[in-house]
Order: sequence, then C-alpha cells, then structure tokens
Amino acid sequence: MIVIISLALILTVVVFFYMRQDKFGKAPSGARLERIKQSPNYKDGAFQNRTYTPTLTKGYTMAGLLYNQLFKSYPRRRPVDSLPSIKTDLLTFPADSNLLVWFGHSSYYMQINGLKILVDPVFSGNASPIPGTAKSFNGADIYTVDDIPTIDYLLISHDHYDHLDYETILKLRQKVQKVVCGLGVGEHFEYWGYPASMLIEKDWDETVELENNINIHTLTARHFSGRTFKRNNTLWLAYLVETPTQKLFLGGDSGFSDHFEAIGNKFGPIDLAILENGQYNVAWHAIHTLPEETLKAAKALKAKRLMPVHSSKFTLGQHPWDEPLSELVRYNETYKLPLVTPLIGEMVNLNDTIKVYNPWWPGRK
Repeated sequence: MIVIISLALILTVVVFFYMRQDKFGKAPSGARLERIKQSPNYKDGAFQNRTYTPTLTKGYTMAGLLYNQLFKSYPRRRPVDSLPSIKTDLLTFPADSNLLVWFGHSSYYMQINGLKILVDPVFSGNASPIPGTAKSFNGADIYTVDDIPTIDYLLISHDHYDHLDYETILKLRQKVQKVVCGLGVGEHFEYWGYPASMLIEKDWDETVELENNINIHTLTARHFSGRTFKRNNTLWLAYLVETPTQKLFLGGDSGFSDHFEAIGNKFGPIDLAILENGQYNVAWHAIHTLPEETLKAAKALKAKRLMPVHSSKFTLGQHPWDEPLSELVRYNETYKLPLVTPLIGEMVNLNDTIKVYNPWWPGRK
C-alpha cells in the first residue's frame, strides 16, 4: 500500500510540473473572465452546449474506453505508405485568386476576395501535448510555417491540440495580422506573446466585418474545449465566411444536432461546407459526427458541395485511417452530394462550382 501511495504521489508531482509548461496555455482571468460570465452560453462556471451533450454515449464508460485504448488492438490505424500530397507554392498565388489549400486534418489556407485566411494550423507534426504520441502520417506534414504567406486573419475553432498548436502559433506570430477565436481562447494567445490588439474574441451568433465586403459569422457548434483537466472554460466555434458572391461554412468540430438546420435556414444555400469527418467513435458521437451524420449536416446546411476534413493526418480515433472517407463515399451513394476531396496541398478553386474531386485513397482514380 505504501508503494502504491508513493507511486501515485510521484506521478501527481510529475504531472503537476509537466503541465506548467507554456504549451498548455492559460485559463481566462480578469476582465476576459468577467466578459465570459456575461455570455448567455456560460453557466455554472463553464460554457454549455445548446442541446444536451453527454460526455459518453449511454452504455459506455471511461474505464472501458481506457482499457480498450491500452489493451485492444485496432487494425490499420495508420497508412502503411506515405500519403499522396502536393507541395503547392502558396507564396506566389495572385492576390485576386479565390482558392483553398488543405494541409490535412482540419488545417487549411484560403484566399478570398484579396484576403488571406488560415484555419486551425498544425504544422508541428504532433496533435498532442505529449511528444510522439499523435504523430502525423508520412506525407501528411509537408508544409511548414515558412511556406505560409502573411495572413490577414487566423481563425481558430477551439483550443484542442489538434486545432490550436502551440509550436505553430509561436512561429506564426510575425505573419499574422489578426486572430479570430471564441471567448476565452485569446488568453492563450496573450500568454504566448500576441498583443490584445490582434485578438477578436467572439460568442456564438456574432459577426466580424472584414475588408472587401466580407463578413465572418461566429456560429454554434456542439463540442467542448480545454487544454488541461478543466473543460469548457473557453468557447468552441463554427464559422460562416460570407462574401458578396459566396458562403463558406467552416464547421470546426461538432456533433450532429438541429443547429445545422438552424444555420442552413438562416444562411443557406451554402456554396461549400467544410465539415469534420474522422476521429469519431460511437462512444462519443455527441461531440463528433459519424460519416452519415456529416452528410446529414451538409444537407441540413443546404450545402451545394461538401469538403470532409478532420482525417488523413493523425490517429485520434480507433477506426482504420481511411474509413472516414470510404464510409462517407458509401453513404453518399444515397445522399448524392458533390464531394471536394483534394490531395493534401492540392489547390481548390473556390470560383469553380463544377469540378468535383474524386476520392484519392489508396490513389487518385
């Protein structure tokens, strides 16, 4: 018993000091926390989803999930070979071109009406605060911060490590003009050296007016947040980028709920919906969509085209690495939505409403 207690104490001390590193960020405090408390979405010391969102699906336990993770073998969680990818020179694109380049998982670069926008960049090769535990797939991490041009707006959907990457954010500091994020997330950025004047923190259902007649609407998602053991002290967002001629929905992470229909009724039709499809599990499907739910969400949004993301870079779920895309295509035989599935690094022309990309695994057909 003494040995067990001693080991537990040692582990507690190690975890305590390890989590004092800067990469874990900082909880909102002071005036920022007071502003958070005024949000209608903040209750009982935390942000709340607008629909009931259990941590685990009924019938599942955290102990059971942990046991499966540690002792059960799941096949094909990483690709055997290097993923196909293209190294596109982002620095030489004409300023007036409207395009998108995906970097794998939920990271992508957009040029829209002269503005350069970067979303949830993760270029460190790891989606975890513990080195080497969530490494990117071979071929999925061919871009670095050096390949990124000056960014007008950096958009962060929420503060999980596979969306808010400490090493990448530090290196981007001199390239970013403004940061748009959910309430409380700005505390991390200030802690990491970004001045408050660069930060635009928003609640759900607000609008940021940009240059060139572009608006960014900050919208509801069904998820959670947190970089330590404390959950939901910062807000998670979806975005709708609206120009005079296009509407792009950037979904971030979200479980399926009626908020997609509400957004579709208000803003639809949407030209391109970028929705998560990957790293899911029936045990936590309240906070991540399963493949058919991704298609249902796109239909509810009244989307003309769907680009599935949140896959093809990291192993964060227990399914085969290519299952999200193959299952989406299988279900889409019924839904018949035009799919945009570019290679990592391949340019997507946002003005092209006709071209549909073919699924590329195990190779572009």
